[in-house]
Amino acid sequence: MPERGLLIVFSGPSGVGKGTVRAAIFESSQHQFDYSVSMTTRQQRPGEVDGKDYFFTTREAFEEKIKAGQMLEYAEYVGNYYGTPLEYVNRTLDEGKDVFLEIEVQGALQVKEKVPDGVFIFLTPPDLAELRGRLSGRGTDSLDVINERMEKAREEIKLMSEYDYAVVNDEVHLAVERVKKIVEAEHFRVDRVIGRYQNMVEMTTYASENDANAHCE
Repeated sequence: MPERGLLIVFSGPSGVGKGTVRAAIFESSQHQFDYSVSMTTRQQRPGEVDGKDYFFTTREAFEEKIKAGQMLEYAEYVGNYYGTPLEYVNRTLDEGKDVFLEIEVQGALQVKEKVPDGVFIFLTPPDLAELRGRLSGRGTDSLDVINERMEKAREEIKLMSEYDYAVVNDEVHLAVERVKKIVEAEHFRVDRVIGRYQNMVEMTTYASENDANAHCE
């Protein structure tokens, strides 16, 4: 049976570039992650692909999944639901594959309660002025929505202490390398691999005892 994979939880304030960094990570043929596509009730933006960027659904359908316990996490953000379907995540981790979740901060905190051994990475902007510029540069939100997102971002940055790592997104390729190095290091943490070596020692001891008993006979 393979060792259970790592659950990598990647989040940060709106406009910080989570989707851009995540896409750059997955563009590389060297990545070792399975991406768990989130579900949302917000409108599909130009260029987004259903089932690739998000699963786009109705508010009613999303709430049915919540009631049925089919979401690992979910959050309501600026009037829309976002969440992670549970079945896919568990199945993939049990196969020994790492699962990469790009989710909102509220959802990440829910996941931490359920999966405390996950790897929690917070993507930060260089500063708030840069964040506002990125939100404005999208050209998809009104000034009121941008102000709402900025206020939410301030609240979310205060929650960075709940995460294991903070990665600044000053340049996308640098942020990508930082995330990859974090995940690589996590695979070598003693508390993650010690079970394998304990089993190895126990099996060796058991085999030695059997050999000794056989010689005595």
